[in-house]
Amino acid sequence: MASTADFRTGLILKIDGELLVITEFQHVKMGRGGAFVRTKLKNMKSGRVIERTFRSGEKVEDARVERRQMQYLYQEGDHLVFMDNETFDQVSIEEDMVTSREFLKEGENVDVLTHQDLPIDVEMPNFVTLIVTSTEPGIKGDTVSGATKRAVLETGGTVQVPLFIEEGELIRVDTRTGDYMERVK
Repeated sequence: MASTADFRTGLILKIDGELLVITEFQHVKMGRGGAFVRTKLKNMKSGRVIERTFRSGEKVEDARVERRQMQYLYQEGDHLVFMDNETFDQVSIEEDMVTSREFLKEGENVDVLTHQDLPIDVEMPNFVTLIVTSTEPGIKGDTVSGATKRAVLETGGTVQVPLFIEEGELIRVDTRTGDYMERVK
């Protein structure tokens, strides 16, 4: 059990049989009456965000969540198959559970959050290095300020890149925003 004093961003709670992660919280003490904690909780399955207020000192069940490093192997229908790096067990996870799926390539290591040995979330690395498979050539003199063009990556995802990026080059992409970061040599 966790007390409201233990609340922090990222803490996963089990409320009414649902797993909820704290995205924001604020301790409030009014002039009269008891203190309370105002929170924003995100449902880990549906992604819906709710607001909930807890009395100060109230006990809430916290969920025991394990973080396991797994390697992405291949796609099978609408499921992705991952291998646990320690036990070499293979786990099939729904494609919808993986954010930034368009930047996930075979052999990439990701963190899989599990609760009672069931996967509940897949966390991609913040930055990935990918090969540009196709892009239009940049036209000389077409650089007003920060001109970009569309590039298709080896995973099938697309990203906006500067005009000097050519096919076959390695680039670093931020998986949280889907933005081009830099060219990798």
